[in-house]
Amino acid sequence: MTQLRLFLLSLLTSTLLAGAAFADATLVMIEEKGCVWCARWNEQIAPIYPKTDAGKNAPLRRVDIADERPSDLTFARGLHFTPTFVLMKDGEEISRIEGYPGEDFFWGVLEKMMMDAKLLPSPKGS
Repeated sequence: MTQLRLFLLSLLTSTLLAGAAFADATLVMIEEKGCVWCARWNEQIAPIYPKTDAGKNAPLRRVDIADERPSDLTFARGLHFTPTFVLMKDGEEISRIEGYPGEDFFWGVLEKMMMDAKLLPSPKGS
C-alpha cells in the first residue's frame, strides 16, 4: 500500500510540474479594428483555440497594434502586420506567424512552432 501511495504522489507531482512548465507560454495576437484577416481568424479559429492542446499550453492574449507595447513582453522585431501571432515563453518571443491565410496553414505552422519550443510533444516516430 505504501508503494502505491508513493507512486500516486510521484505521478501527481510530475503532472503538476509538467503543467507549470507550460504556464509561462502565451500566444499573442497582434490585431487591429477593421482587419479583415483578424475577423476571419476570429470566425474560424478563436472559438476552437482555447479547447485545443495549443490553447491550453499557450493561452491567447490579444494586443492592439496601435496600443503601447505591453512592458512584460519582449518582441524580437517590430510589429507591422495584422494579424501577427507571436509565441512567447517567459515574456520573450520564440517565433511568429505574420498574416492569416487560412485554417490549415495556421494550425500546421502553430503546431510546428509549439513542438520546436517543446510546448507540444513531437509526433511519435519523429
